[in-house]
Amino acid sequence: MHLATYLGLLHTSLGTLAEAFREVAKGHGDEPDVEHTCEVLASRIDGQAEQLSPIVDRYGEHREAEPERLHAAEFEQTRTGGVGLLRDLQDLYALSSFTDITWTVVGQAAQGLRDRELMDVVSACEQDTARQLAWLKTRIKQSAPQALIVAKD
Repeated sequence: MHLATYLGLLHTSLGTLAEAFREVAKGHGDEPDVEHTCEVLASRIDGQAEQLSPIVDRYGEHREAEPERLHAAEFEQTRTGGVGLLRDLQDLYALSSFTDITWTVVGQAAQGLRDRELMDVVSACEQDTARQLAWLKTRIKQSAPQALIVAKD
């Protein structure tokens, strides 16, 4: 069974995503809504990892480096200015999308296994990830005109 591979991907991507949200919060502290919301979302992602722990205990996990490679490519450091914020939010969106589709794959395995506990965890966490993506998309839309048309930095 290869579920352990995807549980490892998911577990790693959650840690990577939470850390990336914290880095963006710290790097864009001049944007209070970004700082606060990124910290809240990072905490919620930590909660997802906690919910996943009993599943990992049951099925095991095989750690892969893909989410860490995404993080390394995108978050060596946060960028500055309006365009920097826009790019950092876009990078968070890419990482969140990776996590979202990984939840989907694990959810399909849960259905195949008829594992009710795993299905419940996936359902709750997919909804949480959808909210992350929705906030990121909204904040990107809010930032784009100012950063791309008006700003000078």
